[in-house]
Amino acid sequence: MLTLMRNLFAGAAAGAAGTTALNAITYLDMAVRGRGSSGTPEQTVDKLADAVGVDIPGDEETRGNRLTGLGALSGIVTGVSMGAVLGALRSVGLKPGPLTGSVLAGGIAMAGANVPMARLGISDPTAWSAQDWAADAVPHLAYGLVTYATLRAATAD
Repeated sequence: MLTLMRNLFAGAAAGAAGTTALNAITYLDMAVRGRGSSGTPEQTVDKLADAVGVDIPGDEETRGNRLTGLGALSGIVTGVSMGAVLGALRSVGLKPGPLTGSVLAGGIAMAGANVPMARLGISDPTAWSAQDWAADAVPHLAYGLVTYATLRAATAD
């Protein structure tokens, strides 16, 4: 049980490091290409809140600001949670090599972000261009690389 808890916390910390890498790559892409931020996190929070009957209060501007903050927080929660899951999986023997582990971590995070958006009808990945896929896949791969390297270093077993 102690190993599970240690790996869970190590995974959460690794997920936080990976989330920082994902955000840095995303913001770098925005700066280099001059593109705007995605509104899909806010839309996801808005639809989920509606689905469970939670009102996000405020006038249009205030509510929009809250949705922006909640959308960003949801990304952090997703990244940290996915790291914790990877840490827990290490406790039960899932210890792939660096390349496989990095791709697995990035893929899990990408699915954790995109599946809800697709299920809620906010985004349709089947309609994405190659540039859209790259803009999503590259930061998630950075997440995977940093998360898995941090998790391996923190657990060193």
